[in-house]
Amino acid sequence: MSFADTLRRHRRITILRTLAEAPGYGANESLLSAMLDHFRVTSTRDQVRTELAWLADQGFVLNEVIGDLLVTTITQEGLDVASGRRVHPDIEKPAPRKR
Repeated sequence: MSFADTLRRHRRITILRTLAEAPGYGANESLLSAMLDHFRVTSTRDQVRTELAWLADQGFVLNEVIGDLLVTTITQEGLDVASGRRVHPDIEKPAPRKR
């Protein structure tokens, strides 16, 4: 697996885990981009939008354009992936949370 593939898998799980912890289970692309940077999964806005579209195609999120921003909400299927209850080959499996 290439570095780009590994980064893409990590970008996807980071987005899902961020949405799972967000109030109302949603966030806009700008906030998600900042959270990816915080976790050192640095991504361009285009990369974030590409991953959000891919996650929506898989049924893990719902996307809505409001003004100039893409706003995303995680689905139950996405919550299952974020928690590790469901595995997808193109998304990094989350490590157990430390207490």
